[in-house]
Amino acid sequence: MKKTAHLTLLCVILSLHAKPQDPLPNVIFGTIERIQDFPSHYFSSVKIDIWLPEGYPDSANYAVLYMHDGQMLFDPAITWNKQAWNVDDVASEQMKSKKVKPFIVVGIWNRGETRHADYFPQKPFEDLLPNEKDSVYAQLQKYGRAYGPFHPQSDYYLKFIVEELKPYIDSHYSVFTNSKNTFIAGSSMGGLISLYALCEYPMVFGGAACLSTHWPGTFTLQNNPVPHAFLRYLNNKLPSPRHHKIYFDYGDQTLDALYPEIQKQADWIMIQKGYNKTNWRTDYYPGHDHSEKSWNNRLHIPLEFLLGMEETK
Repeated sequence: MKKTAHLTLLCVILSLHAKPQDPLPNVIFGTIERIQDFPSHYFSSVKIDIWLPEGYPDSANYAVLYMHDGQMLFDPAITWNKQAWNVDDVASEQMKSKKVKPFIVVGIWNRGETRHADYFPQKPFEDLLPNEKDSVYAQLQKYGRAYGPFHPQSDYYLKFIVEELKPYIDSHYSVFTNSKNTFIAGSSMGGLISLYALCEYPMVFGGAACLSTHWPGTFTLQNNPVPHAFLRYLNNKLPSPRHHKIYFDYGDQTLDALYPEIQKQADWIMIQKGYNKTNWRTDYYPGHDHSEKSWNNRLHIPLEFLLGMEETK
């Protein structure tokens, strides 16, 4: 209790006194509140953008959607590739049309060079043989995603979300705290870590949206042990379909062209574990590439699937 209270106070102090190093996203709907340097016991501080819908807090309580790559979610004018998910547009339209229950979005910025290690599911990697780990490292080094021996730290990243960030959000915002109203989402490696979060913390998250899930882990399918390791992990750790929802999708252009055959194997596991159309869907989008533009175009589908207007309590 003392540790949590101390962390909460420290968060507030740092957020009030930090000098912004990046501009706030310009959103059309709702507002953004930023914690410039959210402290963690697990790694360096993280920037957090919290999106609150128009009228917040009109509802008694809101669901919470945690999203990775927070710097890419709201404003294309300030992103590296001038694209964004435009989450505020999509979410606001769905709330106004009552297709989804009221929710807030907690955008967790990635940490740049450590992004791949932060998002790479750790336990499947640790199950690889030494020569398989060497192969993964060589592939990542070739594509500039590893700058030394590769050691995933996604277990720490998830502990940060579950043990430090979520308690702060739960105590400072008008939100439901139960798993039925707590969701996690991302694309590419962000889709992979979202699935990993649901498997590692099934009592915390009630659903995951995994867009363009980067099953290869690296950037080639040749001599790559990662997909099999991920699928083996999924077969062993997939949570019960009774209380969880999972959304997958993929296109067929650029990096997404690597995904179809692996996704089919993941879908087979979903069926074997008892998932059906009420709690799981996998959508294929011909012509969609691996970009925020594509994810924006279909974001409304996983939002409605996970946050549809059912009873919230």
